[in-house]
Amino acid sequence: MITTEMIDLSTKLGRLHLANPILTASGTFGYAREMASIVDLTKLGGILPKTITRDPRPGNTPWRTVETSAGLLNAIGLDNDGVDYFLANHWPYLKSIGSPVIVSIAGKSQEDFVYLAKRMNEAEGLAALELNVSCPNVSGGVDFGTDPRSCYDVVSGVRNAINCPLLTKLTPNVTSIAAIAKAAAEAGADAVSCINTVLGMAIDWKKRRALLGNKVGGLSGPAIKPVALRCVYQVASQVKIPIIGIGGIATIDDCMEFFIAGASAVQIGTANYYDPQVSTRLIGQLPEAIRSLGARSLQEIVGTLQ
Repeated sequence: MITTEMIDLSTKLGRLHLANPILTASGTFGYAREMASIVDLTKLGGILPKTITRDPRPGNTPWRTVETSAGLLNAIGLDNDGVDYFLANHWPYLKSIGSPVIVSIAGKSQEDFVYLAKRMNEAEGLAALELNVSCPNVSGGVDFGTDPRSCYDVVSGVRNAINCPLLTKLTPNVTSIAAIAKAAAEAGADAVSCINTVLGMAIDWKKRRALLGNKVGGLSGPAIKPVALRCVYQVASQVKIPIIGIGGIATIDDCMEFFIAGASAVQIGTANYYDPQVSTRLIGQLPEAIRSLGARSLQEIVGTLQ
């Protein structure tokens, strides 16, 4: 008889080995310090702090977020203080929290990505890098995630510059996400993250204006889960590297759907805003869900959609 104590939750994302598959998505968990008083950070499979860029960015004009009937539109614009500030002020705390920390980086050019990767290579204790080639809220933010050649160039450039595990976060705002995933895999990515937000907008018809200062933004939350599941399934059928599922995940059923579709791990995003303890609760529920399928490990159920 299988008991929950027997269940192996560990997962491998290429060379990145995690104790469990529940991670927090970049941009939804601050720099972890903000959550430390209410979340046991040591239980998390991994933490992704807010995306950093080469130079400080003030972000977009307000409004930056708008709630929708089934999700959240955001156009933050990668507001951050730049890599120098991050290394001096955030990294000393992040490397001490006891969970793997995967740093998300974004650039305007291949050179920016390589520069950021080399700078982060100086960070003792870095678990992995996630290349954000899919942000819809900044000029040129999705350019490297919508063209296979551009994606290949960025990933290969970073791969040749450093040795740590690399994840590539993909956009659903393309004709074929599998084609982009293939390019990332061929360039040396250890895993791909599917998906970033879906491009959308909200309008105040009485004032005849867009509610977001950027006019358009990225939609996240429950509304995009079917899109994310489809993307994970399509990518899993085309590439051999592991996949991290992202998009509308808030319950154990959501997690299990992504695992069955082909994801080896998941990132919790929008749910962190209204339920900061959701990730640790899901970790606690995962062994019973896996046991209910007659399996002894997470890996036994990944990609078993019939």
